[in-house]
Parts: sequence; C-alpha cells; structure tokens
Amino acid sequence: MQQDGLILELQKGNQKAFERIYQLYSESTYGIIFSIIGEKDIAEEVLQDVFMKIWDNADSYDSSKGRFFTWILNIARNASIDKIRSKSFKNKKQNLAADNFVDILESKTNFSASSDAIGLKKYIEILKPVCKKLIDLLFFKGYTQKETAEELEMPLGTVKTRNRACINKLREIVGN
Repeated sequence: MQQDGLILELQKGNQKAFERIYQLYSESTYGIIFSIIGEKDIAEEVLQDVFMKIWDNADSYDSSKGRFFTWILNIARNASIDKIRSKSFKNKKQNLAADNFVDILESKTNFSASSDAIGLKKYIEILKPVCKKLIDLLFFKGYTQKETAEELEMPLGTVKTRNRACINKLREIVGN
C-alpha cells in the first residue's frame, strides 16, 4: 500500500494502517523525542502519547500543508517540549543525583545526534554557525525565541530575523 493510501486508511480509522504507520515512523520519531528529552523511559512514554495523538487526530492531517512525516515530527516535537516544560518533569530534574549531570549535559548539547535523527545533519552542517546554534536551541531543544535571545545574549528582534533567514536558507538547501 503506498503512503497516500495508507494515510487515507488511517484517517478512516483502519487499525492495520495505524500499525503500519507505527512501524514506519516510530523509530525516527523516538529519535527526535529522545534528543529533546534525553531520558529513555520518558521518551518512550511521550512516543506512545504522540502515536495516540496521531490516531486521534489523523483526520486533521492535510497533505497540502506539508508531508506526513513533517506533521508527525511536529506532533512529536510539541509533545516533547510540553513534557519538558511540565511541572512533574521539572520536579524530577531537581531531584537527580549529581552523577547524572554529565550525561544530561552531554545529551542536551549533542546537536549532531539530534539533527541526524531525521537526516538533517548534512543540511544543517552547511549553515553558518549562528544558524546552527539558533536551530539547535529553537527546534531541537525547544527554547522559546525569548529564551534563545537570553542564551545567545542578542536582542529578541535579531533572533527572530536571523531565525527566519536561517530557516529560509535551510529550505533553499533542502529544496535543491
């Protein structure tokens, strides 16, 4: 069954189509979730939540607005960011033992692993260093534009303008 047919079957509530979608996309989706959250158990929990959202909201997918995989990744990214912003996640982070801090810092700064999870590394590597940092903070680590401005010590308007320019450059590179 080709992808468009599979998506249509999913939108009709076909459980076999959902199972196939899970087989096709769960591994790469988990990679993105894990790169944002950095904890296996929580990433697996969020993955299940993401696929429940895909099942519940399949009819909201519109192919004219983008690819199906992009739609799934947006759901995964948003669910991951929601999780790390949740009170329970923040409280859990405060109670970690000191020996875990090295692993957390490494996973949070491991830009190459997070960008490679969906094959973007080769495209992002072409970008200027400031674009790499902006994309890492805004899209892979879930920072807001305000938080990014504070982290990079630059005006909010500059972050917004550079982000727009970087995304346009990335679109141009990927489109070729």
